[in-house]
Amino acid sequence: MEQPAKEYLKIGSEIITLMQEVNNKKIEGWLAPDEAAFLYMMAQSCTGRGAIVEIGTWKGKSTIFLAKGSKAGNNIKIYTIDPHTGASEHREIDPNVWTYLEFKSNIQIMDIDDIVIPIVKTSEKAAKDWNIPIELLFIDGAHEYELVKLDFELWYPHVIKDGMVAMHDTAEGISQPGPVQVAKEYMISDKFYDLKRIYSLTVGRKKYS
Repeated sequence: MEQPAKEYLKIGSEIITLMQEVNNKKIEGWLAPDEAAFLYMMAQSCTGRGAIVEIGTWKGKSTIFLAKGSKAGNNIKIYTIDPHTGASEHREIDPNVWTYLEFKSNIQIMDIDDIVIPIVKTSEKAAKDWNIPIELLFIDGAHEYELVKLDFELWYPHVIKDGMVAMHDTAEGISQPGPVQVAKEYMISDKFYDLKRIYSLTVGRKKYS
């Protein structure tokens, strides 16, 4: 199957205003405007047949767009899964990385702490107790191939039929090789339909339950 073609989004004024607010509050994260808008719109369109789950949270920038989109839609809970000890590249700089307090502060000042449920665990540990269907899954955790593959294999089975999976950092040339390879192997396949590329996101809907 061919790589999905890159798509561009028409970003509404409410999302532009949110982007400006996030920037003004200097909330850190790695999201292109199209990616942030896509997460907002997908969360807004969720029906409640399953939860919204984010693997990899950092300081909550992507969480904000998911939660604000959900609040503009059907108020689906956002489960954020992150040990808050940083990825390997962060721990090389500071072995004592701890982002949870800043994350909590950010979701409070953005008035989304009522809809966000933090799970302060690794993806692998969180998956052991998980039994909730997922309507929207955003994978943006570790970047090493084996860990990205593990995230996908642990959480994909919980996604409902026609549910959306979005993987970050999957565009060749601008992203790390681990997510790129996992997206090629798992998403660009007969497991998904309606495949899209939104900047570095590869997104698609699950074909089978």
